Amino acid sequence: MSGKNMDEPKNAGTAAEPEDAAIAKAMAGVLTEEQRKLIESYDKESSVRKLEAGIVSKVLYLACIAVTLYHFITSLMGPPVVLEHRSLHVAMMLVLGFALYPFGKKSNYKRVSWCDWVLIALSIAVPLYVWVDYLGVVERAGMPNTNDLIVATILTVLVLEGSRRMTGWALPTLSLIFIAYGLFGRDMPGMFAHRGYTWVQLSNHFFANTEGIYGTSVGVAASYIFLFILFGTVMSKSGMGSFFNDLAMALAGHTKGGPAKVSVVSSALLGSINGSAVANVVTTGAFTIPLMKKTGYSKEFAGAVEACSSVGGQALPPVMGAAAFIMAEILGVSYSVIIIHAAIPSLLYYLGVLIQVHLRAGKLGLVGLPRERLPRVKVVLKDKGHLLIPIFLLLYLLLFSGTTVVFSAVITIIATVIIACLRKNTRMSFKDICDAFADGAKQTVPVAMACACVGIIIGVTSKTGFGLTMAGTIISLGHQSLLFTLFFSMITCMILGMGVPSIPAYIITATIAAPALFKLGIPEMAAHLFAFYYAMFANLTPPVALAAFAAAGVSGGDPMKTGYAAVKLALAGFIVPFMFVYSPEIMLIDTTLSEGIRVVIGACLGVLLIGVAVEGYLFTRISWLLRIVAMSGAFCLIDGGVYSDMLGLACLVVVVGVQYFLSRKKRTAAA
Repeated sequence: MSGKNMDEPKNAGTAAEPEDAAIAKAMAGVLTEEQRKLIESYDKESSVRKLEAGIVSKVLYLACIAVTLYHFITSLMGPPVVLEHRSLHVAMMLVLGFALYPFGKKSNYKRVSWCDWVLIALSIAVPLYVWVDYLGVVERAGMPNTNDLIVATILTVLVLEGSRRMTGWALPTLSLIFIAYGLFGRDMPGMFAHRGYTWVQLSNHFFANTEGIYGTSVGVAASYIFLFILFGTVMSKSGMGSFFNDLAMALAGHTKGGPAKVSVVSSALLGSINGSAVANVVTTGAFTIPLMKKTGYSKEFAGAVEACSSVGGQALPPVMGAAAFIMAEILGVSYSVIIIHAAIPSLLYYLGVLIQVHLRAGKLGLVGLPRERLPRVKVVLKDKGHLLIPIFLLLYLLLFSGTTVVFSAVITIIATVIIACLRKNTRMSFKDICDAFADGAKQTVPVAMACACVGIIIGVTSKTGFGLTMAGTIISLGHQSLLFTLFFSMITCMILGMGVPSIPAYIITATIAAPALFKLGIPEMAAHLFAFYYAMFANLTPPVALAAFAAAGVSGGDPMKTGYAAVKLALAGFIVPFMFVYSPEIMLIDTTLSEGIRVVIGACLGVLLIGVAVEGYLFTRISWLLRIVAMSGAFCLIDGGVYSDMLGLACLVVVVGVQYFLSRKKRTAAA
């Protein structure tokens, strides 16, 4: 494909061979060393030490299992008091983090350095101080003594350094900017000025209460997020990843542009569970991107499909990459409410991606993979279909049983181990279970550290009132107009989300941008999902588009072109949040069944028209005039009103009618 134009057709006879050794290994979840390095280069969370075999390696392995057992047992028996529990959780993550993540790229990746041992010792000292003098720490909140100040300063430095190592520079840099704002706010211009605070006041606010580092985000990480990451690692050990890949190939591989649809389906399923867009891009893209390229898609488009599919998984129930738990905690609603409201918007996003993939295949004359080379649905389900039982069990427990999220997660993890034993090919040995427990702790470390670091930002925001100030600024820029306020909120969320993992990005944007939407009467749920979607899309939008750049690394395409192709492909997704703000019925908020069905059908048709307008194809290539009509009809259908829907449907009828007539005329002429 080198040197070819992105839209240039290619003979579909070069369909990918699924049995090719490299692709087969990738489908089974086996990555090459080059692919692992690619994940590490774009995903800071994956750049960990490979310790030499020895006592330190064994102790670290056992420590990871112990950390998982602590969280597992406290989930069943109940945790200690809040500050003690959260301080211990952060300390565990810091200890594992400094052991796993070196200071920099040139550091020793096979041994833990002496300075890291010092940081580990300091990390242990902080919760010891809290546990030994818990009542004193709480009673002195707001009036710290010298020891409190020293411990609070150590904790803040440890969290900033741990976050830098585990998530990159973006989040700690943003935290330092907020700290500077808290210290020097009295010198800020206009409405951003505040009384200013001393380091003693700020550091104690970060340390001695639940509005700073030990805030809501760490609380959620210590309970819900840890358990659902553990659920993901247990599922992975049972072979769920390869099952999703095989099932997607069986369902969509033979259709027009089949490998791209396989990418969408498999990445969506995996992305909802693992929560890491970049890791998902490389893991799933290792086999879908080569298949897409061989089928006829360009390097950039193949990379864009994988990036969009992986990023969108974070908004897809039931797990939503763990963001749903944070959202439920902030809004004070049950987790089941979140996934019910988030379901249709996420499906609209994937519908938009699938439509564009299908239309692009039609425009380029691409076909699917030969059926005889694909797995059969019956065979795949017979082989590993029982692995779906834990997911259905989880949904039942969350939506219908009335049990807590934590208990549901624990039961599902236990059930997964038991159900995996039903067949030999998915049965886990004791070593596999221990490995899954160790991996669960390791994979939680960067997420937990990001949640702790974002606590600094939230702490400054709550102390200074910056959130309300920013909300007023956004509304002022929008001149009280809902459309302009949404636009400026979107830009704010995408800027704040650049280079930041999705969970802390959502927490930041929900704190800073969502209040502006509340003030204009938008439902809280819609405002928070709006903020989350655009924080998530920061992974796709240049100049800092980590998921798109990682996909370009796999495909060999140009990173910036891949990023722009991803934005174009996800255009419907960029518009979906505007849809559910203007029509909350899409989220099933305050609506009747008939009204909800009408609005959802209108939204689906609007997404179809967006795909037609962007790709310039429906049955045959489409003129610019009709593309404008299609996009206009899409915006009418987005509004959700009865009359606007009628106008949108009229545009749809015109576009479909004209294109069908032209395609028939073209076929007749060819005959």
